[in-house]
Order: sequence, then C-alpha cells, then structure tokens
Amino acid sequence: MRSLSQRLPLFWITGAAAWSLLGDPVRVALQPVAEGLTSPLSVVPLPDRGALVVDQIGMLRVLGGNGQLHPEPALNLTNRLSAINHGSFDERGLIDVALHPDFAGNRRIFVTYTAPRRAEAPADWDCTLRLSEFRLPAGEPLRVDPASEKVLLEVDKPYANHNSGRLAFGPDGLLYLGVGDGGNAHDQGKRPETGNGQNLRSLLGKILRLDVDHPSSGRAYGIPSDNPFADGREALPEIYAYGLRNPWGLSFDRGGSRELFVADVGQDLFEEVDIIRKGGNYGWSLREGLEGFSAQSPKTPPTNAPTVGARGEPLLDPILQYRHTGLKKDPEAQGISITGGHVYRGKALPALEGRYVFGDWSRNWGVPQGVLLAATRPSGADTRWSLERLEVVEPKGFAGYVTGFGQDRDGELYVLTNGSNGLTPGKGRLWKLVPAAP
Repeated sequence: MRSLSQRLPLFWITGAAAWSLLGDPVRVALQPVAEGLTSPLSVVPLPDRGALVVDQIGMLRVLGGNGQLHPEPALNLTNRLSAINHGSFDERGLIDVALHPDFAGNRRIFVTYTAPRRAEAPADWDCTLRLSEFRLPAGEPLRVDPASEKVLLEVDKPYANHNSGRLAFGPDGLLYLGVGDGGNAHDQGKRPETGNGQNLRSLLGKILRLDVDHPSSGRAYGIPSDNPFADGREALPEIYAYGLRNPWGLSFDRGGSRELFVADVGQDLFEEVDIIRKGGNYGWSLREGLEGFSAQSPKTPPTNAPTVGARGEPLLDPILQYRHTGLKKDPEAQGISITGGHVYRGKALPALEGRYVFGDWSRNWGVPQGVLLAATRPSGADTRWSLERLEVVEPKGFAGYVTGFGQDRDGELYVLTNGSNGLTPGKGRLWKLVPAAP
C-alpha cells in the first residue's frame, strides 16, 4: 500500500488549497452506503447481488443487495496475516480481491494479503505478499472455507511498506497484479544497489500478468506466451511492465480501448498516473514521475532526467503527475499519496464520462483531508491529461482518508474512506459517488 513514513516534514499544510487546474470544479455528492469497517481498500460487485468489500484487518465482508453489511465475514484471514499494528498506521493486511471472469460459473475468487515471512526469505525481511485462490460457494450465507486456499504466488518483501497487491482481470482473461518495490524509501536498503524497480530478476516494483486457468512448468499459474519476457532469458517471465514504486490502484477501462490505468505512489515530490503498455519501463527509481531522481538528494531532482533504461529501452512517461502539498501553496499540489480509481462509464454523472476518476489519500498526514480528482484525456497533439478536482458538497464538511475506489455493474463509482490514519475499528466507510443536488 502507500508509504508515508518518509514524508512527514512535507505534510503540515491546512486550510483550502487551490487544486483545480481547469477552473471551477465539478460538484458531486457522496451517498453513504456502509459503515462500521476499519480500513476498506476495495469493493467488487457480485454478478447476482451485492458486493465483496475488503477490510484491511483481514476481513472479506459481504455487502447485501439491500446495502447492509452482513454481520459475519465471507472470509476471515486475520490468523494468516503478517503482524499488523492495530490502532496505528500500517500498510500490511488483506489488500484486494478479484472475481474470475467466469465467476458466475466457477465461483473462483483471488485475494492478496501480506503473510508472515516464509522460511525461504532472508531472516531480516519483513513479510511475504501472497496471491491466493478461494471458491465462494453459492447460496446463503456467502462463506468461504479458509481451508480451501490455493496459494498461487508468493513474493518476499524486505520491509512492511510498498506492498501494492492490487488486482484486476484484463479483457484478455488474464490476471494482472501490482507489486511494490519492497519498501523503505528511495528503492534502497536490503536490495541491489540499482534498486528493485529496474531489476528484471525481481518481481518487486512490477506489474505481473498471469494465466490462472492454465498452470504450467511447476507453477500454480501459467505464463502467457505473449508476455514481454515469456522465455525468461532477459527477465522473469511473469513481468508485464516495470519501473513502478507502489502501484495503489490498477483498473481496466471498461469502455474505449480497454486501457490499463495504474496510480503509482511517489516518493517526496510527485504522484503519477500511468497507462500500462506491454514491456513498458515507467522509470522508478531513475525518475519520479517526469523528473529525474537521486536517492542522495530525493527532494532535489537532477537537472537532466534520464530518458532510457539500462537496456536502452525508452522510459515511458505518466499521463499526468502532480506535486505533493508542501509548506508553500502550489496550484499543482493535490495531496500526499495517490489513490487509483476508474475511468467513469456510468450514467449518473455525465460530466465525468470517459474521465479517469481517482483521489489522494489526504492533503495532510494528521488530518483526514482526502481529495477526489478527475483526469481528462487530451485532444489533438497534446500528450498530458488535464486534471481537476471534484468538489464534495454533500456531506457538508466531508473529511476522510481516501483508501480506495470501486465500480459496480452499471459503471457507477464508490469511494472508500478511513476516518483515521491508522487501523481504528469503526472508522471505515463506503460511499457512492452521486450527482450533487442543484
């Protein structure tokens, strides 16, 4: 998930910010759907009724068609998680869920969570990111037998942060998985000097692409034959794209050309949104966003940003970047940790049609000041998407840390928030994004 521990000196900003880069903001409302969670990270609609809600503390909850959370979780993984600092900030836990494209027929679900460090990992490493498959039986109540777990992939992590673990099935029926760079700051510590983002022999700092229907070569999954490094000679064959720091949001546009959008959490200065291309190198830690990056001077970008990676491949630019809120007012400053969303394809908010709707966790570490944002595709020769804020007019005085987004069967969007910057029971809420009253 997001990493904030290295940024505290930048956070102390309060009051209104001039965030709109396109004039007057779009006015929206947040309609309450569910409360009583701790830190909801993902919501995924079920094809027949309701939805599954991921609560970071280890619970996969069922949201009924009546909008009520079932009292008992569909899946309880609290006893399989790595250690979590309950009551304070932590990035470990249950992270995401995805339904198989043929879920209605096979009832297969896939989850990611941080498990205790496995025996094969170095003794001073922190945890292991786990991708597992379960089956969700039909009928009531919706309950998963934890004993049915099938572990598909494990990625050892040296630190507790930068887990990512975001999941999405693509239009090709394959599973895409984001993995953070291993944690700590600057892509440094307990790793090769060059870092993990650019290391093609590590799964850390990558987008992976897996075939969960055709296991092969001793793996619990298959390697798609058109993966960019499928033969394994230059790189690990699971890798689809690389040079990411901590992808916190991974979603396919359900319309248009079905592009894959990833929001990548930055270090000290910039947040970015990328459209992922097969084999693409997105620059971390040679660059942070569009700017050069040096671990020795992370708050002072080098004058000349690199344009190619170690193999001579071009570094792909983000479609947009924005600066962190800092001690000085900056019209391009939006917040401190990006939260990825979805391209809007619903009907309730026509002003957002075709825009990438996402947010930022907060503009302030100590105060819940999450923001909602929308990016608009360029026209003509422009290459950068434009950015504007969404003004939440209801509930009045809305405050929350924006932890995730969801999309229902009709393309309408949901916003997940935590009222605390820690794992405090009862602070998590689920909202629906709706038009503001005239």
